[in-house]
Amino acid sequence: MKQNFGSFIRKESLHILRDKRTMLIVMLIPVVLMILFGFAISTEVNNINVVAVASERTDGIRDAVERLSQNEYFTFKGYIQQDEIDSYLRSGKASAAIVFSPDYDRRAMQAAMGVPTKPIIQLIVDASNVNTAGSATAYLQGVLLGSASQQAMFETRMLFNPQMKSAYNFVPGIMGLIFILVCAMMTSVSIVREKEVGTMEILLVSPVRPVKIIFAKMIPYFVISCVVLVMILLLARYLLGVPMSGGVWGIFALSLLYLILSLSLGLLVSTIANSQMVALLVSAMVMMMPILMLSGMLFPIENLPLFFQVVSNIVPARWYIDAVRKMMIQGLPLVAVWKNGVILLGMTVVLLGVSLKKFNDKLE
Repeated sequence: MKQNFGSFIRKESLHILRDKRTMLIVMLIPVVLMILFGFAISTEVNNINVVAVASERTDGIRDAVERLSQNEYFTFKGYIQQDEIDSYLRSGKASAAIVFSPDYDRRAMQAAMGVPTKPIIQLIVDASNVNTAGSATAYLQGVLLGSASQQAMFETRMLFNPQMKSAYNFVPGIMGLIFILVCAMMTSVSIVREKEVGTMEILLVSPVRPVKIIFAKMIPYFVISCVVLVMILLLARYLLGVPMSGGVWGIFALSLLYLILSLSLGLLVSTIANSQMVALLVSAMVMMMPILMLSGMLFPIENLPLFFQVVSNIVPARWYIDAVRKMMIQGLPLVAVWKNGVILLGMTVVLLGVSLKKFNDKLE
């Protein structure tokens, strides 16, 4: 009896060890999660790009800017004109602007002498990303108060999201995550299920070409995803009050491209996985974790170490979420995020081409 039980354990162990894909996922995911949460992911604000506006670069202003430049949390991008602030923040060249009052030095000197006056510093912050806006404002005030203006008076303006609503930040991220779930996961599981139960072989002997069979299976999920997209946009606009000043049609067009990319990703997974369980693991864990951690959905990309910043470039959701956030909240048109669109289009072409080739090779 004991010998039979031991043989059964040995058989099951060998069966698991022979499944290299599952073993790789099971052994690799804990290591990746530990590295991401313990080392790469940081809620601190780092590498915030800052510009300054000053009518005269006096000693007091230069001292404040010098302290800012030496701080590891900020990157000083130089002096600009007052009318350039909006364009710098919209384009992402800067996340915050510091505007020094013309009488900054005089007020600072009077404050040091006990006169009841304070130098005025205006902070204009890009609040489209709530994760960084609040912390950046607090850090800036702390650094500037450490300069010659010990009693400075701050006037803060939050652009694009003045009420600091978290929905403005998370809706684009949720869109990037949901479409991967609906398209990639469901498509991969559907195709793998056909192979598992043996119906794929029956379909392949029909007069319909294999490529048409695959597209026939992908189109229903594409239609479902379009319905989900419309529902999300309606909920975001009318229930959560998220602005779409950049144009609904631009957001819709970019989202359609992202849907096709997600479907291609699901098709690629179906060529790798031999079972529905493996397809679920690859789709849910291997795809979801990079989206959550490396797309800018929860944590700023700038906070990541350089290696993970480079890795994040191959995560499609990074480019989609960034573009949708700019169009929804900052009011940029589709033309202004052309770089993101080109990158997503390139990824779609590559993934679709590789997936179809691998699928045809497997059939042959």
